[in-house]
Amino acid sequence: MTSNGRIISLDKPLVMGIINVTDDSFYSGSRYKLGFRIAARAEQIIREGGSIIDVGACSTRPGAKPVSEQQELKRLAKALHAIRKKYPEAIISVDTYRSRVARMAVGDYRANIINDISAGELDPEMFSTIAELKIPYVLMHMRGTPETMQQNPTYDNVIREIITYLNGKIEQLKQLGVSDIIVDPGFGFGKTVDHNFSILKNLQAFRLFERPILVGLSRKSMISKTLGIPAAKCLNGTTALNTMALLNGATILRVHDVREATEAIKLVESTTRQPDYQYI
Repeated sequence: MTSNGRIISLDKPLVMGIINVTDDSFYSGSRYKLGFRIAARAEQIIREGGSIIDVGACSTRPGAKPVSEQQELKRLAKALHAIRKKYPEAIISVDTYRSRVARMAVGDYRANIINDISAGELDPEMFSTIAELKIPYVLMHMRGTPETMQQNPTYDNVIREIITYLNGKIEQLKQLGVSDIIVDPGFGFGKTVDHNFSILKNLQAFRLFERPILVGLSRKSMISKTLGIPAAKCLNGTTALNTMALLNGATILRVHDVREATEAIKLVESTTRQPDYQYI
């Protein structure tokens, strides 16, 4: 995968650490506002083994109302300035569904990846912008909008429908000359708890795209609802599900807790590289 003339190796799974510069992201531990705290969080992500810093300035939690584009631009500019000042070579992903925000992030702050929860649905200019910027793009499945997505989401066959949707979007991007596409099935975005677990169980199905697979399971409600605990206590559950995702083909883990995700990758790699023995 190439970004701004730089090769991002995906030979082994990577960790994407989250920085939210918002007021209302679902997990309060990921929210940062002050420049020095944003820079400190970036330092923590890098120190704990994160390869990508994912910065978002507009909350997309279930039921969230979008902030104005101007507010998103203002928040994001402060965060990206703080990170780039201290870590000019960091790989930065920007979590946005607005093409103007994507253009600013890449043009002014050399963002390396655009992470779009809407797969271009919320801004018709996003795909052409990505093609013009020639930057890797995270293509995520979501049904509805953050405000409406959890209002009784239904599917006849959740895996087939997501694959069909993503395939159509990939073809659109390919026709525009976009080749560096990362697919994300969109855990928690227009899915019930059962839908989410079905996607996790069948994650290998998304390998048919022959694209990197990003999963965002970190402290999601599928964990808290299943275990009956708040997001703040969902680290153990997150690690368990991230491990399952890795075994089922995940390429990038988008997480709040970088060290634990990095350790999960190392342990899974240590297991999978062992030989298979004939014992019967």
